[in-house]
Amino acid sequence: MGGKYSTLDPMQVDVPKLNEMLERDPYLRPYEREFRRRYACFKDAIDKINESGGGIGEFTQAYKSFGVNVQPDNSVVCREWAPGARQLFLAGEFNNWNRDSHPYNKSEYGKWELHIPANPDGSCPIPHNSELKVVVETASGSREDRLSPWATYVVEPPKSEGTIYRHKFWNPPYSERHLFKNAKVKRPKSLRIYECHVGIATSELKVGTYVEFADNILPRIVRQGYNTIQLMAIMEHAYYASFGYQVTSFYGASSRYGTPEELKYLVDKAHELGLFVLLDVVHSHASKNVMDGLNMFDGTDSCFFHSGARGTHSLWDSRLFNYSEFEVQRFLLSNLRFWLEQYQFDGFRFDGVTSMLYHSRGIGEGFSGNYDEYFGLNVDTEAIIYLTVANYICHTLYPEVVTIAEDVSGMPGSCRPVEEGGLGFDYRLAMAIPDKWIELLKEVSDDDWNIGNIIHTLSNRRWMEPNVAYAESHDQALVGDKTIAFWLMDKEMYTHMSTVSDPSAIIDRGIALHKMIRLLTHSLGGEAYLNFMGNEFGHPEWLDFPRAGNNVSYHYARRQWHLVDDELLKYKYLNRFDADMNHLEQRYGWLHAHPGYVSWKHEDDKVIAHERAGLVFVFNFHTHKSFPDYPVGVHEPGRYKVVLSSDDSQYGGQERIDKNVSYLTRDEGFAGRRHSFLVYIPCRTAIVLAKE
Repeated sequence: MGGKYSTLDPMQVDVPKLNEMLERDPYLRPYEREFRRRYACFKDAIDKINESGGGIGEFTQAYKSFGVNVQPDNSVVCREWAPGARQLFLAGEFNNWNRDSHPYNKSEYGKWELHIPANPDGSCPIPHNSELKVVVETASGSREDRLSPWATYVVEPPKSEGTIYRHKFWNPPYSERHLFKNAKVKRPKSLRIYECHVGIATSELKVGTYVEFADNILPRIVRQGYNTIQLMAIMEHAYYASFGYQVTSFYGASSRYGTPEELKYLVDKAHELGLFVLLDVVHSHASKNVMDGLNMFDGTDSCFFHSGARGTHSLWDSRLFNYSEFEVQRFLLSNLRFWLEQYQFDGFRFDGVTSMLYHSRGIGEGFSGNYDEYFGLNVDTEAIIYLTVANYICHTLYPEVVTIAEDVSGMPGSCRPVEEGGLGFDYRLAMAIPDKWIELLKEVSDDDWNIGNIIHTLSNRRWMEPNVAYAESHDQALVGDKTIAFWLMDKEMYTHMSTVSDPSAIIDRGIALHKMIRLLTHSLGGEAYLNFMGNEFGHPEWLDFPRAGNNVSYHYARRQWHLVDDELLKYKYLNRFDADMNHLEQRYGWLHAHPGYVSWKHEDDKVIAHERAGLVFVFNFHTHKSFPDYPVGVHEPGRYKVVLSSDDSQYGGQERIDKNVSYLTRDEGFAGRRHSFLVYIPCRTAIVLAKE
């Protein structure tokens, strides 16, 4: 991507608002030339789309002309890009699997086209839900069966007939199509994201469905105070246990949960309930599957990917896209618009962005924060330009769209607008935060927690580049790792989570810290918050998909909702606290306020105090010391009352905080703040205070 400006001095390239970024962070000044060069490449890519691709509008709707598409007169037009192929044929149930009767005609730039007239009675020549294959005659003369890269519905075969997924032509009668009743939801000021997986969202030992999720789980999410869902593993993946990250069909809505119409029902239902809907999109790599994936589509190891070593991810054992190829850009950019337009998604979480940004794929990279790491030869310009173009197009077509980058490296400008020289993402995942919590729970005794280091991890982010904070996501829930609840309580969860069981110091500690860790992360760690399905109530056990290694068991590939619904179990305490924490944020909006101001972090007392959105947050992580008259500095004078206490009995606490007591500020300053008050803060307790 790019090349038109190769003879032009980058310093002559106008980046409309670059100075805003450079003034915000003067340490970026030495890299001004690189910012301008990248922007020149971005402009080059957009110019090429406008000049050779028919403009952004046409270029990003290629899914309407590529693949297999029914025309208004019920004839069918098929189009593929297979530059390495000698010939293409379409075979299927519609022509009794005749591999010669429907050859494609070769057109320019490696494209192939086939026109099939409507039946004499005016009906479509390819029946709805009938099976299709693209037969590719390779350069060597062999004929290979492939699935169209643009297939919108592919299904798993019966167990007796192998494992290769099959393309089913999706063209239901008008009466069977889902027509959206609800408009897209306005972008929330504060994103409170519920990361979820449709397949495991059932308590039953099976794969959950789109309809079950829409009817049973969406209402739970709304009650819990989340306003956004992030759907994982929707793009079709032949291997269920890949968690959706080994995509085989990029346009296919995974059939294991239901039909395309049923996914539309889910998104429509979410919008009806006021939920913003994000799709976990994987454009960083693709499955190596050949028979039901993109790999070797035209008989070569290139086509959509780089050939040779550059086209393979050594750690993920997957294929890497050639983002400089015009047709790959058409395929991927159209893919984004397809999900936004056909399924009415509101935005994307881009997976594996770190792998895209660097030639090293992030493998073995420590990312020390030295700016040279972000602007040196290890940076993959082609991927950077692709992401910039993708964000620019998404935000241009859909101004309310939200894009989130999964990037551990902290690339400067990744969450700034394109016109500033940024990549155009709205948020990046604050991936250091869960790593810090797991490190502490795994390796450090409570007594030795470094309060300053915790605060540094939670507040160390680039100014005006929003972060999604989270204490844990699906990554920590997978088999081989442990959730925070499991690190805290482990085996005791099997014996002491009943409200009538004997008291347990381990459970008491676990419940207390689970709430405090989440509230501190929620209130201080970012400009949005994310939780993985079930972790809000301390879901026990790990997450493991059915596979050969566990005798294809669904025991761990589900969410045990009955545990949180059972009034005799303590999971309800964590669930209630999570809900009230979210509802408090909804009321005060700290996520979209300025970052929290930490006025106090005391190593010996293990006490933290910070202010955000007019609220005062006080945390006492001490294992046994409670403080009766602890001074807390505040900016605003007045009378404060506790509006949330993790020690309430309804959250499994000891009810040591009297919420009827109010705290009047003194003119005596404290911790650099003009005013202060004295508060009772018990051990392992967090309180939130607001002005009356």
